[in-house]
Amino acid sequence: MPKIQIMSDLLANKIAAGEVVERPASVVKELVENALDAGTKEIQIDLQQGGIELIRVADNGSGMDSEDAPLAFERHATSKIHDDKDLFRISSLGFRGEALPSIAAVARVELKTRQDGAVAGTFLRIEGGRILQNGPVAAGKGTEIMVRDLFFNTPARLKYLKSIQTELGHTVDYVEKMALARHDVAFRLSHNERVLVQTPGDGKLLHAIAAIYGREISKLMVPVEWEDYDYRIIGMTGFPELNRANRNHVTFFVNRRYVKSYPLFNAVQAAYHTLLPINRYPVSILQIQLDPSLVDCNVHPAKLEVRFSEEKDLFQRVQTAVRSALEKQTFIPKAFPSQSSGIDAKRSAEKSKQPELQFGNPIRIKYEEPTTKSTTDRQIRENAAQPNRTWSADRKGEESLTVDRTSLEAALDIYRPHVKPTDESSHFDMGT
Repeated sequence: MPKIQIMSDLLANKIAAGEVVERPASVVKELVENALDAGTKEIQIDLQQGGIELIRVADNGSGMDSEDAPLAFERHATSKIHDDKDLFRISSLGFRGEALPSIAAVARVELKTRQDGAVAGTFLRIEGGRILQNGPVAAGKGTEIMVRDLFFNTPARLKYLKSIQTELGHTVDYVEKMALARHDVAFRLSHNERVLVQTPGDGKLLHAIAAIYGREISKLMVPVEWEDYDYRIIGMTGFPELNRANRNHVTFFVNRRYVKSYPLFNAVQAAYHTLLPINRYPVSILQIQLDPSLVDCNVHPAKLEVRFSEEKDLFQRVQTAVRSALEKQTFIPKAFPSQSSGIDAKRSAEKSKQPELQFGNPIRIKYEEPTTKSTTDRQIRENAAQPNRTWSADRKGEESLTVDRTSLEAALDIYRPHVKPTDESSHFDMGT
């Protein structure tokens, strides 16, 4: 009797799941990529218990008909490629036909899908790789997939999952990066009915950055745009003052596919050169567009790594693109001369936390670092007892309070942005 036997489809799918489905974030990744390939403009992701108990991904893409829906869960069934030549011009995110059968082999899956114009949708219920139910259902346009009890039939895989918060963190990180890559698609991620990520999907990268990293960080980003015959590099990169202790905020997308590439990271780091402190890394989001024949996406099980045909050439172009964007900016603060000749500008540096004054009428105050908001009106009145020259700070639509110059810092914390002297002088005379 021969020792070599052909594996069953179920066993083969479970082995493939070991490469494709490592954790809940892997499931979310595959389902989101399918939704994007289907032309969706809105993706909603709902998780329970970090995705171990439930993962739900819904989109408004093209959907599938009753014949394609069950075929999608067969091994190596795909609509993305048809012959070996297509491997050299891959433009879709998914193409192997392994994701859905691998997920269905280690979880309980429910699928609802309907194409635009179809009278009814299609419902599938699959458990452990076996289709248990297939029939019509009322459904909206697009596809909704629910993955329950991940690794229920592979307890060894379930045992080695990390904590719920760790697994959730991997999913959030991936969804944020895809929201940056596809800022023309609205993303919404919730965990236990709490919204964690939500982007507008209006096609503006800066708005996606503000939604994910915060408005203050988006204000410190500068546009990157560089193009030649082979490559187009666009995105945003941060001012040198916006730096981090790790590399997680340097993100690359190759033809809208999120990839990890140390050569590309080194190119960005080289572009900053001496602008960053030692062991600090920039915040950068770069989209690299190139002909699909110049990149091989089929070199990693999860397609997180790619191979470029001209890696050194691309390194130089990425470095040039980022460096050119930074050179257009002025990183040294501008000086604002006073209208008065008796001002000693050096006095503004006597205290490390003293605000920098830009003189004129009205006076505008620029803080070197945020100040506390705890100062009350009563404390300001008590500090204003000194018989120095007085200044008035007006809150629009509210009371006007008179304070001395030594209390100006505290007063401006509440009464800003405009401060005017009570007399007719048009400048702040530091010598008085």
